[in-house]
Amino acid sequence: MGSGGVVDRQTVTAVFDALDGAVDRLVGLDFDALTTPEWLVLLGRCEKVRRRLPVAEHQLINNLARQASAEELGGKLSHAIAEWALTSRTEASRRSNAAADLGPRRGLTGEPIAPVLAGAAAAQCDGTIGAEHIAVIRRFCRQLPGWVDQATRERAEAQLARQGGQVRPEQLSGLAATIADCLNPDGTYRDEDRARRRALMLGSQQADGMSELRALITPSGAPPWKRCWPSWPPRACATPNPKPPVWTAVPVRPPSTPTPAQRPNALMTGCWPGCAPCWRPESWVSTTAYPRRSS
Repeated sequence: MGSGGVVDRQTVTAVFDALDGAVDRLVGLDFDALTTPEWLVLLGRCEKVRRRLPVAEHQLINNLARQASAEELGGKLSHAIAEWALTSRTEASRRSNAAADLGPRRGLTGEPIAPVLAGAAAAQCDGTIGAEHIAVIRRFCRQLPGWVDQATRERAEAQLARQGGQVRPEQLSGLAATIADCLNPDGTYRDEDRARRRALMLGSQQADGMSELRALITPSGAPPWKRCWPSWPPRACATPNPKPPVWTAVPVRPPSTPTPAQRPNALMTGCWPGCAPCWRPESWVSTTAYPRRSS
């Protein structure tokens, strides 16, 4: 049932009904009488089926993205997917982005176009790679510098897709790093490539009132932040203390021992009000570090 075929509604319904019936019979089976090799073989078959199921999802999601309006969906596509699938919006966005890279596409005149990651899409359809392998391949393609031509990108992506069927995701990640070093041995130093990856994300407030801050900062933006982090010597290079320890019976105040992650937080909390020229007032005047002044 490729994207170029015409399938009537009765056939689609019958196939999904047959799939539901097969799963119902599968979950009702008793595997206790099997042996260890048979259990492992069946686990592999379950994994292969799990990997192939998203192929149909990609077609459905891409059809919604291409033809459904915001009024029909009731908002954004990811929100509609989350509501109908009863999943988180983060997972819905991940599925939407994966469908854009792995699902079939259409040209301006309606002609079918191969997926963006054609090799990974074919391997997923065969069940040889899973979501973790695909995440490695997508991250590899996203981090390639802009000057790498399209033909080279496609060959590298196809090679990773082939090798992904023989190794685990963490092993595929090492291979992806090796290929990236071969394609870009000097690293990515262009400002355009850095600008594509720069990000500053503030997570939602948690139950204890704290929020997670994640950032990928450019070289020009990193020095002010580095001042809040102490400089530590390399491992095993600290100078030993030549003086023997002196013991005293006088009770002393226990020293404060904040962790390395807590020290920058304490420093930054005190200097946030001084960042007013860089931030809009409404973004920081109401924080706990700078109470709002009464007018």
